[in-house]
Amino acid sequence: MTRHALRRYALRLVSLVTALGLWQLLTGLDVDIWLRFSQFPTVTDVAHAFAGRLTGSDYWTDLTDSLTRILAGFLLAAVLAVAVGVLVARSRLAEDLLGPVLEVVRPIPAIALVPVAILLFPSNEQGIVFITFTAAFFPVLVSTRHAVRALTPVWEEAVRTMGGSRWRILGSVVLPGALPGIFGGLSVGIGVSWICVISAEMISGQYGVGYRTWQDYTVVDYPGVFVGMVTIGVLGWVTSTAVELLGRRLTRWLPRTSYVPGGRSRSAMLPAPAPVPVVVKAEGDSQYQSDAQQQGSGETEQEARDEHLV
Repeated sequence: MTRHALRRYALRLVSLVTALGLWQLLTGLDVDIWLRFSQFPTVTDVAHAFAGRLTGSDYWTDLTDSLTRILAGFLLAAVLAVAVGVLVARSRLAEDLLGPVLEVVRPIPAIALVPVAILLFPSNEQGIVFITFTAAFFPVLVSTRHAVRALTPVWEEAVRTMGGSRWRILGSVVLPGALPGIFGGLSVGIGVSWICVISAEMISGQYGVGYRTWQDYTVVDYPGVFVGMVTIGVLGWVTSTAVELLGRRLTRWLPRTSYVPGGRSRSAMLPAPAPVPVVVKAEGDSQYQSDAQQQGSGETEQEARDEHLV
C-alpha cells in the first residue's frame, strides 16, 4: 500500500472519529441550542446497547431476514430491469407498448405501494420483497435504457458488417458497452432498496432490522433505535461497496483515470508532444500572394456568372 493510500485511509478514520467525538461531546454535555442533544443517547450508551444486542439471537435473526429480503428483491429487479431496459432501448414497439405504463408507475414512491402489497400478496414477507423489487427496478431500468441509447452505432455496424447476428451484437456490443451505466443504476438501486425495505418492515414486517428499530422506538429505547440505525448504515455501505467492486471487476477493460493531487489527471502530467516544424518558403511570397488573389477573384467572378445563369 502506497503512502498516498495510507494518508487517505487515515483521513477517513480521523473524519469518523471526529464525528463520534462531536456526538459524544454534545450529548454528554446536554447541549440544547435549538437542537435538543440532551434527548439523544451518548456514544457510550449506544455502544453498550450494541454489545448487548450482539450477544442475543434476535439481532442476528433480524439481520438475516433483512438481508434475505433485500437480496431477493434486488436480484430480481436487477435481472428484469436490465432485460426491460435493453428491450425498450432497442425496440420501438416495446417502447410504445411498455413506455407509457412504466413512466406512469415510475414516479410513485415504492413505500406508497405498501397497501397494494398488503392487498395483493398473501403474506407480509412476499409484500416486503415486492416493495424492495419496485424500489430497485426503476433506477436500474432508467440507467440501462440511457446507457444502451448512448452507445455509438459504429460498433454495431462493424459487427453487422462482419456478419454478426442480432444476438451477437447484443452479447458483444450492447451489454458490454452499457455495463458502466448499468452498474451505476445498480449502485443507486441498492441504496433505494435499503430505504424502502426498512420502511416496509416498520409498517408491516415481522422481524427484520426495520421492525426491531420501530419496536425500540415504541418502548422508548433510544439506544436501541440508534443500534438499528447504525446497523442499517453499515449494511447499506457493505452492499453498495460490493456492487461497485463487482462493477469494477466486470469493466476492468475500461481505461481508468488515476487521481493526482491538485485537480489534474495523470494524463495531464505527461509531457506535451513536440511541435511539428512547418517549413515556409520565403522566395516568391509576393508573387504567390498575387497569383492567389487573381485566382480568388477569378473564382468569385465564375460564381457570380453561375448565380446569374441560375
